[in-house]
Amino acid sequence: MLFFYPADFTFVCPTELADLADVYKQLKDLGVEVISISTDTKFTHLGWMQSELLLKKVKYQMGADPTGKISRLFGVYDEHSGLALRGTFIISPQGILVGSEINYYNVGRNADELLRKMKANVYLAKHPNEACPAKWEEGEKTLKPGAKLVGKVYQALK
Repeated sequence: MLFFYPADFTFVCPTELADLADVYKQLKDLGVEVISISTDTKFTHLGWMQSELLLKKVKYQMGADPTGKISRLFGVYDEHSGLALRGTFIISPQGILVGSEINYYNVGRNADELLRKMKANVYLAKHPNEACPAKWEEGEKTLKPGAKLVGKVYQALK
């Protein structure tokens, strides 16, 4: 999972990184590696981690993209500000993009929802002929797309 954020020493960013740190062990248990990325340098990351108490639990890697090359590649680079938007990209072990989300600067993400999406993607990797409905949680019913399901989703979920 690539987790782009605008910048270190900002206001919403440490809340997001701390929230992600809270579910990081569960993500690791699913086989997911997390890399947070901003356009700051590795030294700015280090200084921020040493001063911002919200980041004390962060154990995942923090990537530095000071040239914006990676941010541009994923379409989250804001040429006007030189910052990355809040982009989340879920990439399968096979290198396939299976999920993406981009938020503007002032709206933080919810790590519990990212964890839910990762659980769904891990499940679907093992069950490729199924689909997870909205708000699906581990252990709940899934859907089996096909002609018999057309117009009958309500019945399938009951």
